[in-house]
Amino acid sequence: MIVPELGHYALGLALIVALLQGVLPLWGVRTGNRALQEISRSAAYAQFILVLFAFLALEYAFLHNDFTLTYVAENSNTQLPFYYKIPALWGGHEGSLLLWALVLSLWTAAVATCSGGLPLDVRARVLAVLGWIATAFLAFVLTTSNPFLHNLPDFPPDGADLNPLLQDPGLIIHPPMLYMGYVGFAVPFAFAMAGLLGGRLDSAWARWSRPWTLVAWCFLSLGIALGSWWSYYVLGWGGWWFWDPVENASFMPWLAGSALLHSLAVTEKRGVFKAWTTLLAIMSFALSVLGTFLVRSGVLTSVHAFASDPSRGFFVLGILTVMVGSALILFAWRAPLFVSESRYQLISRETFVLANNLFLVIACFVVFLGTLFPLLSEVMHWGKISVGPPYFNTVFRPLALAMLAFMAVGSLVRWKQHDVADLIRQIRISVVMALLLAALATVLAGWHTLVFVALALLMTVVLIIGRDILHKTRHDHLGRWHGFWHLPRSYKGMQLAHLGIVVSITGILLTSFYSIEHDVRMGVGDKVQVGPYTFHLTAMKKVEGPNYTSQEAEVDVLDHGQLIRVMHPEKRMYSVRMMPMTKVALAPGFIRDLYVALGEPSGAGWAVRIYYKPFVRWIWMGALLMAAGGVLAASDRRYRVRRMQQSTLEPRA
Repeated sequence: MIVPELGHYALGLALIVALLQGVLPLWGVRTGNRALQEISRSAAYAQFILVLFAFLALEYAFLHNDFTLTYVAENSNTQLPFYYKIPALWGGHEGSLLLWALVLSLWTAAVATCSGGLPLDVRARVLAVLGWIATAFLAFVLTTSNPFLHNLPDFPPDGADLNPLLQDPGLIIHPPMLYMGYVGFAVPFAFAMAGLLGGRLDSAWARWSRPWTLVAWCFLSLGIALGSWWSYYVLGWGGWWFWDPVENASFMPWLAGSALLHSLAVTEKRGVFKAWTTLLAIMSFALSVLGTFLVRSGVLTSVHAFASDPSRGFFVLGILTVMVGSALILFAWRAPLFVSESRYQLISRETFVLANNLFLVIACFVVFLGTLFPLLSEVMHWGKISVGPPYFNTVFRPLALAMLAFMAVGSLVRWKQHDVADLIRQIRISVVMALLLAALATVLAGWHTLVFVALALLMTVVLIIGRDILHKTRHDHLGRWHGFWHLPRSYKGMQLAHLGIVVSITGILLTSFYSIEHDVRMGVGDKVQVGPYTFHLTAMKKVEGPNYTSQEAEVDVLDHGQLIRVMHPEKRMYSVRMMPMTKVALAPGFIRDLYVALGEPSGAGWAVRIYYKPFVRWIWMGALLMAAGGVLAASDRRYRVRRMQQSTLEPRA
């Protein structure tokens, strides 16, 4: 019991350190006291060490079955395999908030470590803002969501067990990845607040914010993709996205963060969009905190939600209101700073980036409206309204097509001004080829007008990316060939991320329109034809797991009479919670997945769900390419400069 108690004390000390980190550096900047400004760095490291100790202390309690802690008793069991006791820490509300605080302290320590090139006053302001955020969330953990509370003397000897839905390897990496993205947007928010407080928003500010935004966006992309994959292979319904409110809570900051990335690039290169970029930094972080509110307020019902205590949600809502309200007041006060350093014409890269940004923000608003309108309707006594996939799909599709169209052309357009005739000459061959290829592919797969339009746009993007790369690597006037590897990492990362978007949307498109599903009743010996494959149920057997019993089917998959795969879907019953779970069987492939889920007993047989899902794996392959592109762009050499001119970030007189 002593280790969890020490962890509790460490968490309280972390709150004090975070408060000092938020107050003393700002006072040091105001008074010109360098020693107080330097405290920001030491406080960041101390806060990380203390929160990490608290986190490890709670993990120790899980691994040693310390059921005197209420949180451990509610989310673990003596029969739970040890490899699930580690992620069980963040399987519930209190532990997930402690993980949130740990990730924030990790980002803060990373900023403190990598900020050697920043002027001292700027670093002090950035770390102070992060200190205030940490203060708010550590106070939230300690006052309403404390995982170190005891249930003595009446504690269960074996524990209530972890939710069977979460007893999956995906739980080990999905929440940390998602939180690294969520919380990572606190860093560009802190840079924006530091710029506003210091009275300077210029290309240097954008250059320092951009790599942090890229890395946060990469983590969030991977976190969303892992959540989608978990939904696909754990829940047994055969889908990868249901526009669940909690899924939307992570998608909204991703959309705003995507807009922020592009806007930062323009601010860095051209000195324009300063106000817009600052607003996007505020919006991205606000939506991340809103996601925390939605998951933990109890106002939403979802398999992803952690809490059902509205008081906790109101605490997070209060944090959101104070932080965003203060940021917007500061933004309005510093409005005279937002003066563009250059001009541009209608046909220019600036315009195309701005247009795509507007589409991303509109898409974000569409998701926001669809997610929160049912709540508003209930509060206003308009009746209960359900907003589901039909609304999102209908509104989101045209926005996605418009974004693809602008993305296809945007990388070719020059800064400031581009001749329309020259632009048409550059893209006409790619457009014609894309139309022909899309028509051929759609005819072969089965004609759908929307599929044809989307494929044409997707292929246009790919062909223009290829053309642009060839143009940049061609021989120069001296006869020298510039190889692909000599191109800047930021450029290669951008094109790889855009290619990842194409791959993901292609997977979404083809699996949405060409999937085949059958819900059938099968007994041993029965066969079902799905697409080109025959599924033959050959046996049923009972399997004993570490904390469950299972009925396991053996399904032979035949292609033109030849056995190509034996699949083993299961129906499990977890012994502690007495909760049934479906264990899906997958036969993955580059261009298709075969998917079998065992349902409930039905007469002499079983309910069986069988899917043939073309190109579904491309959805997650594209997410990996996007994340890889973001990391490659963030590693560009210009972001590794250790020292820059002091004058670029000094406040104006």
